[in-house]
Amino acid sequence: MDITIRRIEPGEYEELGELTAQAYLRGGLLEFGEDDPYLRVLRDVAGRAAGTEVYVAVGGSGTLFGGVAFVPSGGPYADVAGPGEAEFRTLAVAEAARGRGAGEALVRACVERARTVPGCRRVVLSTQPAMHAAHRIYERLGFVRTPERDWSPVPNLTLLTYALDL
Repeated sequence: MDITIRRIEPGEYEELGELTAQAYLRGGLLEFGEDDPYLRVLRDVAGRAAGTEVYVAVGGSGTLFGGVAFVPSGGPYADVAGPGEAEFRTLAVAEAARGRGAGEALVRACVERARTVPGCRRVVLSTQPAMHAAHRIYERLGFVRTPERDWSPVPNLTLLTYALDL
């Protein structure tokens, strides 16, 4: 499949926000469904783009397949990255594009981008336990579980963490 990974354009913020929100909603990943407060964060691509690097996977026909926020070196959008670490968040792939390599291409782009960050030695991420397809991508690319860094942003949700040494 022909997939291009590139920085998001402002005209795509709303589309990626809705794609991300739907990926989480349809995956049953939001405790309160349409009323979940995290849904606002997922839809706020403009906010992410202001504080991170947002990348999109685009098909040959120009169709938006997915996106991810890359946090180069800590900063206000980082959840688990420490010194010498980059992080990525809100990885999402449209339902129609799943299984076609878009998610893996986005993760690979984040890893390659991290290699260009001065002093970056590791890429880290948080993921929900139910995100099995994402876990398979991370493990296939060499990420390892770091259970000592698992954390809970809200009651009743423990996020799993992974890391990849560069």
